[in-house]
Amino acid sequence: VQLQASGGGLVQAGGSLRLSCVGSGFTLDYYYSVAWFRQVPGKEREGVSYISDSGSISYYADSVKGRFTISRDNVKNIVYLQMTSLKPEDTAVYYCAAVSIARDGSRWFYLSGYDYWGQGTLVTVSS
Repeated sequence: VQLQASGGGLVQAGGSLRLSCVGSGFTLDYYYSVAWFRQVPGKEREGVSYISDSGSISYYADSVKGRFTISRDNVKNIVYLQMTSLKPEDTAVYYCAAVSIARDGSRWFYLSGYDYWGQGTLVTVSS
C-alpha cells in the first residue's frame, strides 16, 4: 500500500510539467489530505504544496507560490501538481504523501505523521 507519483521528466527552464499522484493498494479519495514534497541529494526533503481532503484548502512553499498549483479530482482519485515557469532550482525528486488527519498551515510541511508515501518522480529543469 503506497502512493504512485508520475509525470516527472526533463524540461527547459520556463517550461511546465504536471505531476500526478494516485493510490496503489488503496483509494486516494476525499478521506485523505495530500502533500507534495521534493528532495535534492544531500538536502532535506521539503514541503512544496498541500491540499485538503475536500480540495478547498491549499498551501504552498514560498519558493513555488504563483508558479505551482495543486489540485485534486475526487472522482478519479488523483492529485495533481501543475508546475509552470520552472527553474533549475526546482530540479529534485518529487514525492506525494497522504494523511488521514488534516494539517493546518503551520504543520503541513512536517514529514512525520503522513500515512502513505510515493516512490518519487524525478524532475530535471535545464538552464
